[in-house]
Amino acid sequence: MRAAVLHKTGQETLDVREDVTAVGFGPGAVRVRMRAASLCHSDLSAMSGVLPQPAPFVPGHEGAGDVVEVGEGVSGLAVGDRVVLCWMAPCGSCDHCRQDRGHLCIASLRSLGTPGFRIAEGELSASGFYGTGAFAEEVVVAANAVIKVPADLPYEIAALIGCGVTTGIGAAVNTARVEPGASVAVIGAGGVGVATVQGARVCGAGRITVVDPVASRRERARAFGATEAIAPEELKAVAKKLPGGGFDYVFEAVGRAATVRAGYEAARRGGAVVVIGAGAQDDLAQFTMGELFFNEKRLLPSLYGGATVARTIGLVVDLWRAGRIDLDGMVTHRVGLADVNEAIAQMRSGEALRTVVTMG
Repeated sequence: MRAAVLHKTGQETLDVREDVTAVGFGPGAVRVRMRAASLCHSDLSAMSGVLPQPAPFVPGHEGAGDVVEVGEGVSGLAVGDRVVLCWMAPCGSCDHCRQDRGHLCIASLRSLGTPGFRIAEGELSASGFYGTGAFAEEVVVAANAVIKVPADLPYEIAALIGCGVTTGIGAAVNTARVEPGASVAVIGAGGVGVATVQGARVCGAGRITVVDPVASRRERARAFGATEAIAPEELKAVAKKLPGGGFDYVFEAVGRAATVRAGYEAARRGGAVVVIGAGAQDDLAQFTMGELFFNEKRLLPSLYGGATVARTIGLVVDLWRAGRIDLDGMVTHRVGLADVNEAIAQMRSGEALRTVVTMG
C-alpha cells in the first residue's frame, strides 16, 4: 500500500512509497481503511522536531476511514463503522479516565515510536505519528485510538474533527466557557484559530478579534465569525481601548512563548489567556510573580478540546448538523496522497486553511 514516510527528523518533504505495510494487528486492535486525512500544523512540528516523535514515522493524525477488521476482545466497533483517529488514546482505567478527563491520559505516549508500518525495502519499520499515521491507505491502531462517528458524516469533515476543530471549539466551550457578550481575541488564524472563532461565536461572544500577520488569513477569518481582524502590532492598542483595558478572553493558537506573552498583556485584569498552540519544550514564557498575583489573569492551557475527546467530537457533530458551525468552508484545498508534499507547501505558505489528503 501507499504511505508517506518521514525518514529523518528535520526533513521538509515526505517520501511517498508503495511498499509499505500496516503491522501490529491482533487482540485489542483494529484495521482501518483511511479515506481522508487533513494536514495539521502539529504534523509539521513533529517533522521539524518541535514535537517529540521518533523517526522514521508516517505523519498525519487528523484522519477518517472505515473499520475493515476488528481484533479479538474489541467491543463497540464492527467492520464497516466510520471512525476518526484519536491521537491521544485514553486507556480507560487511569485516574484521569475514571474522572472523565480522558483527554489528559498519557498511556498512549508510552508506546511512542512503536512500529506501526513496515517498509519492504530493507525491512525497515516506521511508527505512526502519536500512534496514528493518517498519511497511509491503511492503519492498524489500538481500538481506543478510534472514535465512531455517524455513517453519513462526510470523510473530509470527519477528518477535520479528529484534531484541529475539536481542539479549537473545545477550548472556547469546555476550557474557557466563554460567556455571552464577552470580548475575545484569537491569536493565529490557522485551522485551530478559525475553529476557536467558531466556538466563541457559538458561545455568544459579543466581539471576536482575530490577530494574524497575514492579511489574507485575517480576512478569511471574518467568514467564520470574526468581527474584527488585525495585525499583531495593532493588538496592544486595540486591547487598551476596551472596557477594563483588555479582552475578557485571549486564545493563543500559535504555540510560541512570545504570542502567549502578547496574549497575557492583551487580556484585562481578571481575564483569561487560553493556550491552545502546541509549542516546543524549551520555549519558555516568562511572567513575574508580582504581575501574576496582582492582575489575577488566569492561564488556561487547553489540550485536545479540554474534555473527553469523544464527547467534544459529539458536540462538534451536533453543531455542524444544526448549521451553527461551518466545517465545509474550512477545507480550502484537496490533494491525493501522491501530492501530500504540495499540502505541506500550502500550509507553510499560509495559503491553505486545511488541505484534505484523499486516499486513492
